[in-house]
Amino acid sequence: MTQSPSRVAIVTGAGRGIGAAIARKLAGDGFAVGILDLDEAGAKAAAEAIASGGGTAIGVGLDVSDADQVESAVATVAEQLGAPTVLINNAGITRDNLLFKMSETDWDSVLGVHLRGSFLMSKATQKYMTEQGWGRIVNLSSTSALGNRGQANYSTAKAGLQGFTKTLAIELGKFGVTANAIAPGFIATDMTAATAERLGMPFEDFKKAAAQEIPVRRVGEPEDIANVVSFLVSEGAGFVSGQVIYVAGGPKA
Repeated sequence: MTQSPSRVAIVTGAGRGIGAAIARKLAGDGFAVGILDLDEAGAKAAAEAIASGGGTAIGVGLDVSDADQVESAVATVAEQLGAPTVLINNAGITRDNLLFKMSETDWDSVLGVHLRGSFLMSKATQKYMTEQGWGRIVNLSSTSALGNRGQANYSTAKAGLQGFTKTLAIELGKFGVTANAIAPGFIATDMTAATAERLGMPFEDFKKAAAQEIPVRRVGEPEDIANVVSFLVSEGAGFVSGQVIYVAGGPKA
């Protein structure tokens, strides 16, 4: 009889927003969760909130674009919770600007977190998955992958994650590991609230305006993404791999 894989998940950028919602959902699904975030205090607070609700979680601070910190953080999760078999690459930043005003630092930092970070995290965790013959990787893309004014860096990174996802699916499939991407549309988070503030618009008005452009006539909530993650990491999604699922309330960004 083959041993069932360890139910340990890692979620990056999980101190708040979509990442925190994903971590809560996976904890509710019975996973022990390693919450990784640049904001160590936020990661630990999110882990404590899960633990106080009866789940199992630890918070670890790291910069996902730093190879040594990634190795150390993944090792910490493996030691304290067990071998990670689920990885959610959610960590992300924005440095929006039009092309002619975008600095090299704006470009490098965004691609560093999204692409280099997802590469390093996937590389560090895949050995645990392949050893157990079971694993799930979910990368957070965005509707911005289809192009978005002022986001040459972000849209490039999010489109890159889709190609990365499809290649992981091809390489890791024979080891029982699936890889998929979720591309959220407008989700109400601190990040979108900051965008509204930058535009000088009250967040409620910003959300109402966005909802008018969305077929289901509402903006997304972090839980909308968490629910799709929950499916993709389940046993039932074992034949779904290399896919990009747009979770945007309609067929278009």
